[in-house]
Amino acid sequence: MIAIDVTDVKKRFGKLEVLKGITLQAQQGEIFTLLGENGAGKSTLINILTTLSQADAGTVSIMGLDLVKNGNQVRQQMTLNAQSMTVDEDFTGLDNLRLIATLRNVQDVPAAIEAVATQLDLTTFLKRKVKIYSGGMKRRLDIAMSLLGNPQIVFLDEPTTGVDPKNRLALWQLIREMRDAGKTVFLTTQYLDEADALSDHIAFIRDGRIVKSGTPAEIKQRVTESYTLTVTPSQRAEAATALTAAKIAYTEQTGSFKLTASLAPVALSLLMDQHLTVQQYDLDEISLEDVFLNVTDTEATHAIN
Repeated sequence: MIAIDVTDVKKRFGKLEVLKGITLQAQQGEIFTLLGENGAGKSTLINILTTLSQADAGTVSIMGLDLVKNGNQVRQQMTLNAQSMTVDEDFTGLDNLRLIATLRNVQDVPAAIEAVATQLDLTTFLKRKVKIYSGGMKRRLDIAMSLLGNPQIVFLDEPTTGVDPKNRLALWQLIREMRDAGKTVFLTTQYLDEADALSDHIAFIRDGRIVKSGTPAEIKQRVTESYTLTVTPSQRAEAATALTAAKIAYTEQTGSFKLTASLAPVALSLLMDQHLTVQQYDLDEISLEDVFLNVTDTEATHAIN
């Protein structure tokens, strides 16, 4: 079943067009990750999907329900864990959970709190005031509050930002458990390794448009293969001059030359003909970071006209 169905969604703030026709689908029981630079439109889209804002055009359905026509029913199906935590630090963890459980009309509050506290490893700390919690504990409490009421769709907006490595791995396991329990997780993150490790599907948003989407493996396959070529440090300037003179496009990275698969053998032959010492010539392993850089154009390529 399609859990989140977005078709041609547009949003403008005054003269600024932030979303320019977003179309995507997330299936029930999968982790769907949205990646993009700051200002690309991620938060605006999440605000629309969670009914905090309304699109100017396009349609959104959540679990088969129209977002505009069935807003109250849709809100009962979802929860949002935002970047800024919503815990009250003057309350105990238990008080925070009771408050949210009451607001969400949870039937058996003690049982629901015990379940999420156990799942998030919070039971020992529930009677302590949140102000003494560590950052990782506060984040776990915030997510526990989000899970009360058993929502079927969980929006996690950069949930591991500022969390130490141990708690980050624990949150990864929790996110996988949500997916395994049949929930749909809509995730945004700053960490590409996190997206690669967790995601069933990924979409890259740039300038208000989805520019790439698919499984992590599918997306990596679409990136042009590249090679890394390294010469001795004393010959680096000479090699760069030779490549430029031959009109071979390259990118410099940490003292090496990155070249496309078609140009790499040409460059290798050229440098060896000039008796330069090639220390490394390897096919690059493609990562999500390569895809992200390709999408956002953050690398400066020495393109030869």
